Amino acid sequence: MKEGKNTILLVQPVDATDGSMVVANLTENSYAIENEIIDEQTKMGRIVAYGQNSESFEMTAYGEKGDPGQKAVLDAIKNKAKIKVWEVDRVANSTDAYDATFATCIVESAEKTNPTDSFQEVTATLQVDGQSHEGELTSLPSGATDDSGGGSFEEPTTSA
Repeated sequence: MKEGKNTILLVQPVDATDGSMVVANLTENSYAIENEIIDEQTKMGRIVAYGQNSESFEMTAYGEKGDPGQKAVLDAIKNKAKIKVWEVDRVANSTDAYDATFATCIVESAEKTNPTDSFQEVTATLQVDGQSHEGELTSLPSGATDDSGGGSFEEPTTSA
Protein backbone atom coordinates (compact mmCIF):
# COMPACT_ATOMS: atom_id res chain seq x y z
CA MET A 1 0.00 0.00 0.00
CA LYS A 2 1.33 3.43 -0.93
CA GLU A 3 1.57 5.97 1.90
CA GLY A 4 0.82 9.63 1.19
CA LYS A 5 3.77 10.78 3.26
CA ASN A 6 6.08 9.30 0.63
CA THR A 7 5.03 11.78 -2.06
CA ILE A 8 6.70 15.19 -2.16
CA LEU A 9 6.61 18.19 -4.47
CA LEU A 10 9.65 19.79 -6.06
CA VAL A 11 9.25 23.20 -7.69
CA GLN A 12 11.41 25.49 -9.78
CA PRO A 13 10.79 28.78 -11.59
CA VAL A 14 10.98 28.12 -15.34
CA ASP A 15 13.86 30.56 -15.76
CA ALA A 16 15.93 29.24 -12.83
CA THR A 17 19.25 27.49 -13.38
CA ASP A 18 20.22 26.65 -9.80
CA GLY A 19 18.12 23.55 -9.10
CA SER A 20 14.71 22.58 -7.83
CA MET A 21 13.37 23.05 -4.33
CA VAL A 22 11.39 20.81 -2.00
CA VAL A 23 8.25 22.49 -0.68
CA ALA A 24 9.02 22.50 3.07
CA ASN A 25 6.54 21.27 5.68
CA LEU A 26 4.22 19.82 3.05
CA THR A 27 1.19 18.34 4.80
CA GLU A 28 -0.99 17.43 1.80
CA ASN A 29 -0.76 17.44 -1.94
CA SER A 30 -2.89 16.07 -4.73
CA TYR A 31 -2.98 15.68 -8.48
CA ALA A 32 -6.22 15.75 -10.46
CA ILE A 33 -7.12 15.23 -14.11
CA GLU A 34 -10.54 16.00 -15.53
CA ASN A 35 -12.02 15.91 -19.00
CA GLU A 36 -14.56 18.26 -20.50
CA ILE A 37 -16.93 15.82 -22.15
CA ILE A 38 -18.48 16.77 -25.48
CA ASP A 39 -22.16 15.84 -25.22
CA GLU A 40 -24.37 16.58 -28.22
CA GLN A 41 -27.85 15.53 -29.24
CA THR A 42 -28.54 14.53 -32.84
CA LYS A 43 -31.65 13.31 -34.62
CA MET A 44 -30.14 9.83 -34.31
CA GLY A 45 -29.47 10.08 -30.59
CA ARG A 46 -26.75 11.25 -28.25
CA ILE A 47 -23.07 11.60 -29.18
CA VAL A 48 -20.53 11.60 -26.33
CA ALA A 49 -16.82 12.19 -26.88
CA TYR A 50 -13.73 13.24 -25.01
CA GLY A 51 -12.92 16.94 -24.97
CA GLN A 52 -10.00 18.83 -23.45
CA ASN A 53 -8.17 17.51 -20.38
CA SER A 54 -7.52 19.76 -17.42
CA GLU A 55 -4.82 18.82 -14.89
CA SER A 56 -3.88 20.44 -11.60
CA PHE A 57 -1.82 20.02 -8.46
CA GLU A 58 -2.99 21.16 -5.01
CA MET A 59 -0.64 21.69 -2.09
CA THR A 60 -0.89 22.57 1.58
CA ALA A 61 2.16 23.25 3.74
CA TYR A 62 2.88 24.80 7.10
CA GLY A 63 4.49 28.19 6.49
CA GLU A 64 8.28 28.21 6.77
CA LYS A 65 9.97 31.59 6.78
CA GLY A 66 12.53 31.77 3.99
CA ASP A 67 11.60 28.42 2.41
CA PRO A 68 12.62 28.68 -1.26
CA GLY A 69 9.97 26.16 -2.41
CA GLN A 70 7.06 28.05 -0.87
CA LYS A 71 8.58 31.36 -2.02
CA ALA A 72 8.84 30.07 -5.61
CA VAL A 73 5.11 29.28 -5.65
CA LEU A 74 4.09 32.62 -4.11
CA ASP A 75 6.45 34.58 -6.39
CA ALA A 76 5.12 32.79 -9.48
CA ILE A 77 1.55 34.00 -8.93
CA LYS A 78 2.65 37.53 -8.01
CA ASN A 79 4.83 37.79 -11.11
CA LYS A 80 2.45 35.84 -13.38
CA ALA A 81 5.29 33.43 -14.14
CA LYS A 82 5.25 29.73 -14.92
CA ILE A 83 6.71 27.19 -12.52
CA LYS A 84 8.01 23.65 -13.02
CA VAL A 85 6.53 21.01 -10.71
CA TRP A 86 7.59 17.44 -9.99
CA GLU A 87 5.41 15.15 -7.87
CA VAL A 88 7.90 12.53 -6.69
CA ASP A 89 7.57 9.20 -4.90
CA ARG A 90 10.36 9.19 -2.27
CA VAL A 91 10.47 5.37 -2.25
CA ALA A 92 12.69 3.93 -4.98
CA ASN A 93 11.03 1.63 -7.52
CA SER A 94 12.34 -1.76 -8.70
CA THR A 95 15.02 -0.07 -10.86
CA ASP A 96 16.24 2.10 -7.94
CA ALA A 97 14.77 5.23 -9.55
CA TYR A 98 11.98 7.48 -8.27
CA ASP A 99 8.63 7.63 -10.06
CA ALA A 100 7.66 11.22 -10.84
CA THR A 101 5.13 13.33 -12.69
CA PHE A 102 6.49 16.51 -14.27
CA ALA A 103 4.56 19.53 -15.52
CA THR A 104 4.96 23.19 -16.26
CA CYS A 105 2.24 25.06 -14.36
CA ILE A 106 0.73 28.43 -13.67
CA VAL A 107 -0.37 29.21 -10.14
CA GLU A 108 -4.15 29.70 -10.18
CA SER A 109 -4.42 30.61 -6.52
CA ALA A 110 -2.28 30.84 -3.41
CA GLU A 111 -3.32 31.60 0.15
CA LYS A 112 -1.63 32.04 3.51
CA THR A 113 -3.84 31.54 6.57
CA ASN A 114 -2.81 32.44 10.10
CA PRO A 115 -5.00 30.75 12.72
CA THR A 116 -4.65 31.67 16.37
CA ASP A 117 -4.31 28.09 17.57
CA SER A 118 -2.01 26.56 14.97
CA PHE A 119 0.75 27.17 12.41
CA GLN A 120 0.47 29.36 9.35
CA GLU A 121 -0.70 27.37 6.32
CA VAL A 122 0.26 28.01 2.71
CA THR A 123 -2.07 26.51 0.10
CA ALA A 124 -1.93 26.72 -3.68
CA THR A 125 -3.58 25.39 -6.81
CA LEU A 126 -1.22 24.85 -9.74
CA GLN A 127 -2.83 24.44 -13.17
CA VAL A 128 -0.87 22.36 -15.70
CA ASP A 129 0.05 24.20 -18.89
CA GLY A 130 -0.39 21.61 -21.64
CA GLN A 131 -0.08 18.16 -20.13
CA SER A 132 1.97 16.39 -17.48
CA HIS A 133 4.58 13.74 -18.23
CA GLU A 134 5.37 10.55 -16.34
CA GLY A 135 8.98 9.60 -15.82
CA GLU A 136 11.67 8.64 -13.34
CA LEU A 137 14.28 10.61 -11.47
CA THR A 138 17.49 8.65 -11.26
CA SER A 139 18.41 10.10 -7.89
CA LEU A 140 17.25 12.36 -5.13
CA PRO A 141 19.66 14.46 -3.11
CA SER A 142 20.33 13.54 0.50
CA GLY A 143 17.54 14.65 2.80
CA ALA A 144 14.76 14.24 0.22
CA THR A 145 14.11 10.66 1.24
CA ASP A 146 14.05 11.11 5.01
CA ASP A 147 11.15 12.33 7.12
CA SER A 148 12.94 15.35 8.55
CA GLY A 149 11.30 17.86 6.18
CA GLY A 150 12.27 20.00 3.23
CA GLY A 151 15.13 22.17 2.20
CA SER A 152 16.92 23.25 -0.95
CA PHE A 153 18.86 20.92 -3.17
CA GLU A 154 20.09 20.69 -6.72
CA GLU A 155 17.79 20.06 -9.67
CA PRO A 156 16.98 16.38 -10.15
CA THR A 157 17.80 14.75 -13.44
CA THR A 158 14.63 14.25 -15.45
CA SER A 159 13.48 14.16 -19.04
CA ALA A 160 10.90 16.83 -19.58
